[in-house]
Amino acid sequence: RKVFFKYEKRLRMQSPPEKVFEYFASYQTPNGEVFMTPSDLLRAIVPVFPPSEAPRIRGGYLKGEWISGELHCVPAEFFMLFDTNNDGLISFPEYIFLVTLLSIPESSFSVAFKMFDLDGSGEIDREEFKKVMALMRTHSRQGARHRDGQRTGLKVSSSVEDGGLLEFFFGKDGKACLEHGKFVQFLRDLHDEILRLEFAHYDFKSQGNISAKDFVLSMVASADMRHINQFLARVDELNNEPHLRDIRITFEEFKNFAELRKRLLPLSLAIFSHGKVNGLLTKQDFQRAAYQVCGISLSDNVIDMIFYIFDINRDGSLSSDEFLRVLQRRENDISQPREAGLMRLLSCWMDCTKNCSSFKILL
Repeated sequence: RKVFFKYEKRLRMQSPPEKVFEYFASYQTPNGEVFMTPSDLLRAIVPVFPPSEAPRIRGGYLKGEWISGELHCVPAEFFMLFDTNNDGLISFPEYIFLVTLLSIPESSFSVAFKMFDLDGSGEIDREEFKKVMALMRTHSRQGARHRDGQRTGLKVSSSVEDGGLLEFFFGKDGKACLEHGKFVQFLRDLHDEILRLEFAHYDFKSQGNISAKDFVLSMVASADMRHINQFLARVDELNNEPHLRDIRITFEEFKNFAELRKRLLPLSLAIFSHGKVNGLLTKQDFQRAAYQVCGISLSDNVIDMIFYIFDINRDGSLSSDEFLRVLQRRENDISQPREAGLMRLLSCWMDCTKNCSSFKILL
């Protein structure tokens, strides 16, 4: 499992999108074209371990393996919104479309949207939207490297310029206009759906909760490859902790922790300030910072898991630098920005954050 996890992590970050799509797609039509299920999409964009309660050892499929012709998961309602033929499958063009959307910070898309909204009406038409998306793709690692499916062995029936999403946004005739608010809400819903799929991935037995081991695996999956073995060894030692190993994490707890990742700047400021004034950061200090500074309530179980993994020297204090780095890398794994920084042409946000000394804690 560890070998395949490392292989798949490198594959996501270093391979062209055609190869990533081909590896994680689990459905093949009789004419040889491959498609993803929503669960395949999750595994292609999020570093996840196989669930500990499942016999699975990896997320994708190796060349030459037999691929089942049956759908591997119940189609997600969210993806059915733009699934024009109602088969619950995601084509390569839709995959490129979705990874591009996931790579866009909401603030940056607002800037681009307003640039192309020439009359200030709050709406853009289909052709204007395609121009925006083309620009977005040039600043997204996966989007910029695609070759429209031109890869030996990968059959693609349409261009990345087309797909069910365009019909969903602009109607069958393509003459409807897209409101800024509608798109922003779609973007939020897309991120929420990926989170739901990640939880369902680990909730292998559909119990409505996941094991402590799977929760900490989800936390450390984004760690730097140079440090991943250290964290995985710590996860394995969880079996020797009877007061922790039987903890179950609910979706609400899982989602609250995910919300914390979106508020890394205020969280890092709180942790940094506390450390300068008071020194060690205890469980109670961290729980209070999350609630009072970020407005997020973390349960005692979640706090126990965070400190189990990131209290590296076992002194009862959080090793905050490593914790913040892992959370920051998780956000980068989803967005998959180019090295120069995502959307630099559209927003000065990255420059501002890089020049902020408190944000350097995360880098």
